[in-house]
Amino acid sequence: MNKAELIDSMAGSAGISKADAKKALDAFIDTTADALKKGDRVALVGFGSFSVSERAARKGRNPQTGKEITIQAKKVVKFKAGADLSVKVK
Repeated sequence: MNKAELIDSMAGSAGISKADAKKALDAFIDTTADALKKGDRVALVGFGSFSVSERAARKGRNPQTGKEITIQAKKVVKFKAGADLSVKVK
C-alpha cells in the first residue's frame, strides 16, 4: 500500500474527504518526525512504538573492490509492533 492508497482507505474508513485524510496523515508524519528528531519515543498503544537508536561506526567492505572501509555512526528509526497489531497480522 502506498501513501495515496492509505489516504483513500483512511478517508473511506473515517467518512471524511480525501483532502482531510491527507492533512491528517501529513500532520501525523510531521509530528512523529519532529518528536523523533528531538530524541523522543512515540508510542501508540496497541499499534506500536517508534524510537531512535544509535548505530555505532563499524568496518565494512566495498563490494566492488573488496577494500575495507569505515561506515560512519548514525541514528536510525526503529519500529516495534504492539501486541494488538501483532495479533491482527497473524
